[in-house]
Amino acid sequence: MAKINKVRIPMREQSCEKRIKNFDSVPLGYSEEEAMAEAKRCIQCKDPICEKNCPVRMKIKAMIREIAKGNFKNAFFIAKEDNPIPAIAGRVCPQEDQCEGACIMGKTGDAINIGKLGAFIADWAMKNGVTEEFHIKEKDKKVAVIGSGPAGISCAVDLRKFGYQVTLFEALHIAGGVLQYGIPAFRLPKDIVDYELSYLKKIGVDVKLNNIVGQNIKFSELRNEFDGIFLGTGAGAPRFLNIEGEKLKGLYSANEFLIRVNLMKAYKFPEYDTPIVCGDRVGVIGAGNVAMDSARCAIRLGAKEVYILYRRTKEYSPARDEEIQHAIEEGVIFKELVNPVRFIGNEDGWVTGVELVKMKLGEPDKSGRPRPMKIEGTEFILELDTIVNALGTKPNRLFLDKTPELETASWGGIKVDENLMTNIKGVTAGGDAISGGATVILALGEGRQAAASIHKYLSNSNENG
Repeated sequence: MAKINKVRIPMREQSCEKRIKNFDSVPLGYSEEEAMAEAKRCIQCKDPICEKNCPVRMKIKAMIREIAKGNFKNAFFIAKEDNPIPAIAGRVCPQEDQCEGACIMGKTGDAINIGKLGAFIADWAMKNGVTEEFHIKEKDKKVAVIGSGPAGISCAVDLRKFGYQVTLFEALHIAGGVLQYGIPAFRLPKDIVDYELSYLKKIGVDVKLNNIVGQNIKFSELRNEFDGIFLGTGAGAPRFLNIEGEKLKGLYSANEFLIRVNLMKAYKFPEYDTPIVCGDRVGVIGAGNVAMDSARCAIRLGAKEVYILYRRTKEYSPARDEEIQHAIEEGVIFKELVNPVRFIGNEDGWVTGVELVKMKLGEPDKSGRPRPMKIEGTEFILELDTIVNALGTKPNRLFLDKTPELETASWGGIKVDENLMTNIKGVTAGGDAISGGATVILALGEGRQAAASIHKYLSNSNENG
């Protein structure tokens, strides 16, 4: 029996010196030979725990087996059975906490690079013009999907596979939700997003852009027109600290900062007419993936010093290990165990700094991480030109305020049962709209679960009707 290589095949990347000056993808992808070599490291467990830890239950073992043999077309078809956007998920999914975190190989060496293999096989299919093949047996019932983020995408795809007529409503001028506006191109190239989303139209999903449900069209109208509805309205409203100086100029929410950079192409100004103010000294509050994205964008926009301001230490950061490592390589400075007290500005209303207080870690809180506690009398001022608040998001009230019949939780999210059904019959919800902010792959899983719930509901309606 051939000896198994315990060390994963490294992913080629742009050099740090080069990548901080552009928004191109940092990982350069596997070649066919590299992908096969990495896939051959998989020992093909009889009971693949990696699959149990995948929110969409991808057939990872079979996909990797086919890659190892060079059967890339078969591998792609296997990936697409359960994941409508493998090129995206392979790039942004937190594999280290899910499939790769459960990989047996990781106990004695490096886990199989499942995410990069998933991205490779999807990229290969795109380059070679290979698309999924299946036959849709059309049904006469219609379903509306509100929101074209990851949850809406997977729900729409599965509903089409069930045969329903699907109309997808998107508030913005481009489909993709957080995939378009929230994740920078150096982590998720937009041509990849556009290609993956073109699949929706190919399978017959009617995509209606610039349609704000609750404004352009009433929710009650959709209920009258459609037999089932999925709410994937996301969590696009930022959370704030509610401290002094929060309305100073030069202080962004991460939502605005990243939308300007990613969706509105501020980094290509003046080619794109989207100005953005990014000073020499930038502070980013928070340490999740959104904070890392904001900090790394600031570096590329020309900031000389960029700080992550975090009330815990980086080992407790919710960001992916890869994103933290890339941020450090690119020069982002972690200022740990600090918390903002107030923002400071000049007489013209522009931010000039932040007053921070030092923190210490106490007993674990409900998140399982040590609770950060203020150390009295340790306040100090950090001079900054630009501040980005990356403290998380909550559901936007634009839709919910105009849909009072829909039950919501105390924190603002949509209430659902174990089948993701809301209090309104035939209306399901998933993704950030019910969680407040999770991962792309979890949203994909919830979209699939919601589609199954709608299918069951409509099938029962047929039988009882």
